[in-house]
Formats: sequence, structure tokens, C-alpha cells
Amino acid sequence: MTLETREWLQTELQSIEKWEQDQKGLWFWERLGRLPFKLLDKVTPAFIQKKIGTLLDELGAFVQTGGQYLTQEKVILAKLEKHAKREDIALSDVSTLPLAAMDEVSEELKTNRSQLATIQGATTGVGGIFTLAVDIPVLLGLSLKTLQEIAIAYGYDPKDRNERIFIVKCLQFSSADVVGKQAILNELSTFYHRDHMTKNEMISQLQGWREVVYTYRDQFGWKKLLQMVPIAGMVFGAITNRLMIHDLAETGMMLYRKRRILDRLETAEKYSSEL
Repeated sequence: MTLETREWLQTELQSIEKWEQDQKGLWFWERLGRLPFKLLDKVTPAFIQKKIGTLLDELGAFVQTGGQYLTQEKVILAKLEKHAKREDIALSDVSTLPLAAMDEVSEELKTNRSQLATIQGATTGVGGIFTLAVDIPVLLGLSLKTLQEIAIAYGYDPKDRNERIFIVKCLQFSSADVVGKQAILNELSTFYHRDHMTKNEMISQLQGWREVVYTYRDQFGWKKLLQMVPIAGMVFGAITNRLMIHDLAETGMMLYRKRRILDRLETAEKYSSEL
């Protein structure tokens, strides 16, 4: 297990910041992927448009109360106990665990949730456009659940409203274009520096949740168009859902890992100043 020296933490932080910069290079392909869905809006059946409207309410409920998407922490804590070789770990104890144990649990979650998304995408791809109406909200639920589990793995509590805002921002970052990614990174820096006044401003930025849901839906793009073909949609649905959850989980891991590293560097700095 890696010894977490200040130098090692700084190196890991730099690697995460490099990953953040690399994400901006995906802009051209993301824009290409969004165009067909914008055109599809004109011919999208009313029942799918209605489903999108329902998601707006559900995502708003998630940020406010956790809603139906709030996840259980027991399973994640059990995984942490196994990887950290410790017993009776509470969520308040997770912040003291080795970063390597947190990473191992998060990697396991990324693999498991990607596999689950593969099965779900194949299942809802059978009926083409009619089951696509089911696929979108189910995938949103799986996304929120995955991000919550990763939050717990790094010692952060999704029952906290501010934490749920961070989760939604991770969701946005995963599907934003280059301008959006930069803006979200700037907003997330308020969490890293614990600026509560700016956090309140960030809450107001999520007004109506409309941007979050439509940005998320736009990520489907041309890839989801292929899923609208009955039967053939099984293959495309399995592949696209797996990739989407895999990329989302990676985003959650990187951004939560960054927070934990910054917390540890801050703690180390306070300890040094007290000596």
C-alpha cells in the first residue's frame, strides 16, 4: 500500500488535474454527438417528452431530499472494511482510511455498475424507441446511485444536501462541452476550499434543474439513435450504457479523489504549522 507522504499526495493531485485538462479535448466529438438529438427533438414522441419532464422533478427532489434515489451506505462500508482490513467502520471513519482502499472500492464499483448498465441497456434496447423512454430515467437513477456510492467510498455523505449538489455537478461535468466543463470545475473549486457563501450561490445555479437533465439527455446523441432500432438496439444499448456509466464513474472517482487529497494536504499543512 502506498505511503501517503505530502509529496505523493501532490503528485496524485497533479495527475488528477491533468485528467481534468484532458477532458476538454473531447469537445469536438461531444458536440458531434449532440447534434442528432437536437434534431430529434422535433420528432420525439410526446410520451418521451413527458418522461423528460418527469426527470426534471425527480432530479430536483434528489437535490432537495435525496428522493427515491438516496442510496444505502452499508454495502459500501462493508467493501471498505474488506479492502482496508478493518472492522466496524462508520461513514465518519472513512476519511481516516488509506486512499488506496478508497480507490480499490471505487474501481470495483465502476466495474460492477458498468456491467449492470450493460445488461440494462441491452434489455431496454429490445423495443427501440418505446423502451428508450424507460432507458433514460433508469440510466439517470443508476448514475445518481453510482456517484453516491463513490462519494461514500471517499468518506462523503450523500445525505448532506451540499453533497448531492456536488453529485449533480459531477453528472453535469461528465456530459458537458468544453465551456461547460471549465465552468463546472470553477464551481467545484468552492467545495475544495469550503467557501459556504459561494456554495449557496451554486445552489441557485441549479434552478429548475432543467439544464442538468437536458445536458444529460443530450449526451445520448447519435449513439442513442442507433438504440431506437428494435432488436439491433440491444447491442447499441448495451455498449452505450456501459460506456456512459464507466465514464461517469471515472469522473466521480477523479473529482472525489481530488477532494480527499486536498483535505489531507490541508490537514498535513495544519499539522506542520502547529509543530
